[in-house]
This record gives sequence, C-alpha cells and structure tokens, in this order.
Amino acid sequence: MEAIIFCGIQATGKSSFYQRHFFATHVRISLDLLNTRHREDVFLEACLRTSQKFVIDNTNTTVADRAKYIALAQQYNYQIKCYYFQSNLEEALARNNNRTGKALIPEAGVRGAYKRLQIPSPAEGFHEMYYVSINENNFEIKPWQHEI
Repeated sequence: MEAIIFCGIQATGKSSFYQRHFFATHVRISLDLLNTRHREDVFLEACLRTSQKFVIDNTNTTVADRAKYIALAQQYNYQIKCYYFQSNLEEALARNNNRTGKALIPEAGVRGAYKRLQIPSPAEGFHEMYYVSINENNFEIKPWQHEI
C-alpha cells in the first residue's frame, strides 16, 4: 500500500506529473477535482479502507497540511512517499499565466502559497522523498538530499 503526498506551490507541475506517472496505478485525491474537504475525506477513507494506492495532489505547503494525510496513512500501514516540486515563484507565476478558466489561480494565491511553503522533512513521517523539477515540460526526479 502506497500513499504519495505532493508538495509544492501551484503551477509547478503536480497534476501533469500525476497524469504521466501515477494515472494508471493510483487514485488522485485533489481539492481541485473534489471541491470540498468532505468529498476529499470520503475518497481518502475509501482508499484507506480498501488498501488502494493514492496520490494527494494538493499544494500541501505546510507541515500541518501534510500531517493529516501522514497520520491516516500510518494508521493503515501505508508506505508514505513525498514528492516535493521545485517551487520557484517566478517560474510558477509564468506557467500559471498560461492557464485559463478555473485552472488560472489569482497571483495573490500563488504568492500566498509560496509564503506559507515549508520544505518537507523525513521527520514528518515519510519513508521516501523525492525532488521534482520541470524543464521544458519534462520532469526530472531526484532522490531527496535533505536540503534544496
């Protein structure tokens, strides 16, 4: 059983990364898709009770944001992995400006997420951690080096 928690500000490639790497194997749990915490909780509980692999595809910018998912995954003996997405503010704002409709996040929202961003740590309860960067729509995945 595997729980994957994405971490990074908006427009850093999290959902695209999910599509390329986990679409066929993991349920995507995302507030962008589900719209409410209640729906998110229902999907998460279903995954936990049925031992379904899942990805939490939210910004998860703070230790507190991630703690809920980690605690639940630990209760169900999941292997917990973190993918931290390089969160360069100017690059994210540029990618965000190419979005339209609901996908376009107000600049203040992206800047606010960046200000709240707390770099994840193995001490939070992750079994494995990875650093993901995006370059010309290609993802580079590196093992966590305990510093950015």
